[in-house]
Amino acid sequence: MTLQKAAFAIPGDINTLTGGYIYERRLLEGLRAQGRDVDHIALGNTFPTPSDADMAQAAALLTALPADRPLILDGLVFGSIDTSILRAMASPIVAMIHHPLAHESGLDPDLRAHLFRTERDNLTHAAHVLVTSPHTAALLASDYGVAPDRITIVRPGTDRPIPTAKQSGPPLILSVGIQHPRKGHDILLHALSRLLHRDWQAVIVGSRYDEGNARDLDALHERLGLAGRVRLAGRVSGEELAHCYSTATIFALATRYEGYGIVFDEALSYGLPIVSCRTGAVPDTVPATAGLLVPPEDPDAFAQALDRMLTDPDLRAAKAQASGQFGAALPSWSDTARRAGDVLDRLS
Repeated sequence: MTLQKAAFAIPGDINTLTGGYIYERRLLEGLRAQGRDVDHIALGNTFPTPSDADMAQAAALLTALPADRPLILDGLVFGSIDTSILRAMASPIVAMIHHPLAHESGLDPDLRAHLFRTERDNLTHAAHVLVTSPHTAALLASDYGVAPDRITIVRPGTDRPIPTAKQSGPPLILSVGIQHPRKGHDILLHALSRLLHRDWQAVIVGSRYDEGNARDLDALHERLGLAGRVRLAGRVSGEELAHCYSTATIFALATRYEGYGIVFDEALSYGLPIVSCRTGAVPDTVPATAGLLVPPEDPDAFAQALDRMLTDPDLRAAKAQASGQFGAALPSWSDTARRAGDVLDRLS
């Protein structure tokens, strides 16, 4: 069987360390590893609020694609590009939606409404839609009118960690996520400030993606007196991140919303008990047996869940065992690419 060739349009730097970029880079690599001819089309980095120049560049590149090369179009672009551009394309379009753009945190109401209308209209021009979670699939069907048979869930893959021995010392609470309001690091810091009477250390890993939010977190960290207990590590190397996972005792992310959350799969693959929030795709991603989920935007509830994990070794061990069992069964990145490739081949 001849593998369907394709193109994959992604805005900005594909090596950016966010879950969405990691997913798309690994998917592109996986499709090519199958022996598939896949062009990487690099678009401007201003999406989903594109500059005129980036919109014009996208129009020129995408409308030039031939009809026999389906396009996988990143959701930041797909949900915000002018509908007229998609209408003018000869290439079949496969939308890659991590979560609907209108569900991003902190949006101006007018921008939220604009993104909802644009993404809803653009979805009528997609031959198929790839999503990372059942939650996003359900949202697209219920709120955007996408027929379920046009949606395929392509869960992120995981890399199998190399087992290492836990180090002695106080329990280590690990959080991984870019410094952006949606990740809820401020909620986590407030929760940790309520547990200073317990013995623990914490590290928050993630690049200063939103500089305003990063400065706010620095100030909050100082105001709450967390120096010496919580390290705001920023961006770290892959080796250091693996070390953080392998030495952590608990994984904690006080997220306000997730369309999926690759970091949860990473935590599961390392067998970490998880504390997070009952929001978005998190309940689909974190098994109840492996973690404690609380309402978002609630530092007290988050602190109580962390306290249970810290003070109840039997609970922590049971959650860790379930996490490791679930993590061992997660798909690989080649599984992810195979599922997406099947969608492409059906378009030929």
